Amino acid sequence: MASRPGLLTEWPWQRLGNFKYVVVAPWVAHSFYLLATKDLKDIHLTYILIFPSLLLRMLHNQIWISISRLQTARSPHRIVDKSIDFEQVDRERNWDDQILFNGILFYVGYQMIPDTAYISAWKLNGVIINILLHAGPVEFLYYWFHRALHHHFLYSRYHSHHHASIVTEPITSVIHPFAEHIVYFMLFAIPLLVTIFTRTASMVQFIGYIFYIDFMNNMGHCNFELVPKWLFSSFPPLKYLMYTPSFHSLHHTQFRTNYSLFMPFYDYLYSTMDKSSDEVYETSWKGKKEIIDVVHLTHPTTLQSIYHLRLGIASLASKPQKSNWYDLMMWPMAWVSMVFTWFYSSSFVVERNKLKNIKIQTWVIPRYKFQYGLSWEKEAINDLIEKTILEADTNGVKVLSLGLLNQAKELNESGELYIQKYPKLKLRIVDGSSLAAAVIINSIPKGTQQVLLKGNISKVGRTVIQGLCNKGVKVVMTNKHDYYMLEPFMLETMGEKLLLSNTCMPQVWLVGDGLDDAEQWKAEKGTTFIPFSHFPPKKVRKDCLYYSTAAMKIPNELQNIHACENWLPRKVMSAWRIAGIIHALEGWDEHECGDAILQVDKIWMAALRHGFLPLLNE
Repeated sequence: MASRPGLLTEWPWQRLGNFKYVVVAPWVAHSFYLLATKDLKDIHLTYILIFPSLLLRMLHNQIWISISRLQTARSPHRIVDKSIDFEQVDRERNWDDQILFNGILFYVGYQMIPDTAYISAWKLNGVIINILLHAGPVEFLYYWFHRALHHHFLYSRYHSHHHASIVTEPITSVIHPFAEHIVYFMLFAIPLLVTIFTRTASMVQFIGYIFYIDFMNNMGHCNFELVPKWLFSSFPPLKYLMYTPSFHSLHHTQFRTNYSLFMPFYDYLYSTMDKSSDEVYETSWKGKKEIIDVVHLTHPTTLQSIYHLRLGIASLASKPQKSNWYDLMMWPMAWVSMVFTWFYSSSFVVERNKLKNIKIQTWVIPRYKFQYGLSWEKEAINDLIEKTILEADTNGVKVLSLGLLNQAKELNESGELYIQKYPKLKLRIVDGSSLAAAVIINSIPKGTQQVLLKGNISKVGRTVIQGLCNKGVKVVMTNKHDYYMLEPFMLETMGEKLLLSNTCMPQVWLVGDGLDDAEQWKAEKGTTFIPFSHFPPKKVRKDCLYYSTAAMKIPNELQNIHACENWLPRKVMSAWRIAGIIHALEGWDEHECGDAILQVDKIWMAALRHGFLPLLNE
């Protein structure tokens, strides 16, 4: 929102939320009706193609979003090395409003302008007219309109909304108040209307021009340089005809320079080109090599989780992952992504963060949760993890933390397999069990005298049991086999606090993997479920309280956090991920994998000292 919102700031359908797409439903339904009731020769293709073109534009923009986020996470060619926050993501989540607006105007225009009936498949003269009109009137009028928008009166009421994003993403390009988009459409409609009225319009020209606008808009708002130097060396006049991401980035950081739409010619002509444009381009293209200190290695969970990755749909990635009614519509692409993972044989970078002097990246193994349970996939997954560890070690990474099932005991003995195979590794492998246990121990409600243990016992679960018994809290178990398996790990004084009973039902349950619905229904009303597993239990009871998986609030200094980690709330990070960061900040030199465990109190105090805070059951 602009600092002092003016007239027509809000989009007409803003209050509809995710139901805004119904505004084009009548025309879409009419198109399908025509296809179902008439012969193709009796239907004008232009009208039918409007809806598919809108979908293609959305896909085109989404591809740019994903590519841009991938590159800003790993590329050395970043232009502005600053942080993006959740506020910016929320401000830019309705980037498709302008596509809906254009679609409505195309449908209305087709029905109100008789000459649209003469739009053919291809006409060269129409393409030439379009190019000339864009380079002339469109670029010229846009330049002066843009300069006017930077006058304090219009800037405070409209354009400041766009400039609230200093670090731009492709979708930043279309984040404007409704009033601005009305003017932009009028400008871009000049070549389209002229070719329609002169009967030189064609579908190729229309689609090509709209694709050009979207392509240049997205490209110019990427926060990394991608226009190669040889392009300008081969054809020097191109610098006047095509801008670059670094050129437009200066407009967002300096505000009073580089006003041009796509062609910098008018900035040269009216002396508003930023004098550092060439220098910033050279510096951005040259880039700078970064040494990453910490890598967190995770993987997608459900098939739909691919959309919740930072590289996926930005608005979904910025919210905790949960099932939604519209997930079914996204299943086709989810299945395509699953098939792709069977053939992709390398991890990829999805996120880049920084805390104090520690540079952090999140890498993803391209395998879903269910694939980790397939016996024939274990060797391939281990090979992927091993390859990633060696790559990180070669690149100078100091700590690599294993997230989710990448540390499964049945897969690699909680990472011990890689230590045994490569004893000379320089990086430290951390499974985060000690911090996860510390978070769980410190989340037990005050005054709790006893807890019930349910589910499969893991390394974290065993450490939690030892910690609670040491604090004088009784741990009740119902599984005889697990009870006798745990006894050897308990000190004599602790053993008195570990009980075997099928009748005792405490109000606090520690739950691991394998807890079924029937077990949950045995709990008394008001029971608190605290998971020590990587994945949260299914919430069966509405009359009980479910804690999050082990996690902590992040410090404000942690930069570039604008995506949620799986099901966790905003600005919350899993203990397993935090553990690697603490390991690097403290400069600890030991591995934490296999049966090795750090001192629980030591890592808990270190996490608090570096600004991480208890989640307190959010």
